[in-house]
Amino acid sequence: MSGNTEVEIIQEEGQSQEELNEQMRVRREKLAKLRQLGVQPFGHEYPVDIHSTEIIEGFEKYEGKTVHIAGRMMAMRGHGKTAFINVADELGRIQVYLRKDVLGEAAFEIFDLLDIGDIIGVEGEVFRTQKGEISVRAESFMLLSKSLRPFPEKWHGLKDVETKYRQRYLDLIMHQEVKDRFKLRSRILSAIRNILEEDGYLEVETPTLHPIAGGAAAARPFVTHHNALDMSLYMRIAPELYLKRLVVGGLERVYELGKNFRNEGISIKHNPEFTTVEMYRAYANYEDMIELTEAVVSGTAQRVLGTQKIVYEGTEIDLTTPWRRMTMEEAVLEYGKVEFSKVTTIEEARKLAKEKNVTIEKHWGIGGILNAFFEEFCEAHLIQPTVIIGHPKEISPLAKSNEENPERTDRFEAFIYGREIANGFSELNDPIDQKERFQAQCDQRDSGDDEAHMMDEDFVTALEFGLPPTGGLGIGIDRLIMFLTDASSIRDILFFPHMRHK
Repeated sequence: MSGNTEVEIIQEEGQSQEELNEQMRVRREKLAKLRQLGVQPFGHEYPVDIHSTEIIEGFEKYEGKTVHIAGRMMAMRGHGKTAFINVADELGRIQVYLRKDVLGEAAFEIFDLLDIGDIIGVEGEVFRTQKGEISVRAESFMLLSKSLRPFPEKWHGLKDVETKYRQRYLDLIMHQEVKDRFKLRSRILSAIRNILEEDGYLEVETPTLHPIAGGAAAARPFVTHHNALDMSLYMRIAPELYLKRLVVGGLERVYELGKNFRNEGISIKHNPEFTTVEMYRAYANYEDMIELTEAVVSGTAQRVLGTQKIVYEGTEIDLTTPWRRMTMEEAVLEYGKVEFSKVTTIEEARKLAKEKNVTIEKHWGIGGILNAFFEEFCEAHLIQPTVIIGHPKEISPLAKSNEENPERTDRFEAFIYGREIANGFSELNDPIDQKERFQAQCDQRDSGDDEAHMMDEDFVTALEFGLPPTGGLGIGIDRLIMFLTDASSIRDILFFPHMRHK
């Protein structure tokens, strides 16, 4: 190499196609030259025995020792017969120092054909440069994979947000903090599993393809077709009804952490496929599940972050338990200034909606209108963790009726920063009542509500064999991870979020 100018990563975004094609042509010419020199540009295994940050953090232990590292070349600068490169691996970056008199003419001829983005393996001695930078003095190197495309500009990274999501691999290459966020996601999932299993819950797997779209109200499914059986199937909107079948079968504490699918809108809070954890506990009720929600959320924060006080979008949120509790009617009264407890007819409810400019559907009853008021006036105010109880039966087809007020259910939703984070209830275990509620949902579908629940005769049959009193709970994993990683968009905590076609 010659000259003292650092070779910077080429910016792909904003370039003309001609410029991009020229850079790709040059890289392919180098590829051909490497092959002429007998170099395999797409190599095999390499005996990596340490990562960059391990060397840097444990320098006193590794100084003077020979190590084998591998990673992607992210910067290079030359001084005639010497060169410095930065090698990035999974954990970070480290400088590598190369000398022609150590490596030899042939090796430096190969080195001159390398580009930013190439993946190499380096064997060398750990040392500190005169400027104090911990480095590896190369004794040999090996090309492991030739990069045939130029990378986004080094200092500014990916400017186009859509490129970050469509080509997540580039985002991961350019930004260590992105790697760290997804590693934190993995730790969060592990913490949730550990908390549940320590409490006696058994992880299970239930079908993803369902003959009936069930387990959640107000959810539109994806529909597919099984050719061999010649039948329509639905991507699951929730695993609830299958998990409760397992409780019927005698598994007293079960949970499933996995993907659900809903054919609905996309936003910073919604993705067509998303991750939840649902758990069911025999002989428990919704109050037990409220306590479990608090334990899972606050416990996960403590295990992963070492604190129960987090900052999300500049707002401090205290996850310390117990959380505030209030009924849906109390919330509407506090934030919407409407006393729904005095509403006794559907006409009164519709009149209130008109007065308050709350949009409602013609097939909704008082309970559905109450929920519309809650969504309109209350949710945005629930910044600190808040548990809402007293949901109307109309919007809770799978929840047990409250003994004191049969039009309300023993159900709760937990909110943080104005967003629902969990939903749970005392499960309805009366098969006759369940079938009647399914039928009411079917009537709503006939009236035009295509998100109402379908009839599930097989589930009713399972209930007829006897479901013990059961508490159930679902927690939105993606939203929880957003809070714990301070991610503004769900796309930032999904490796491959769904995007429109270009």
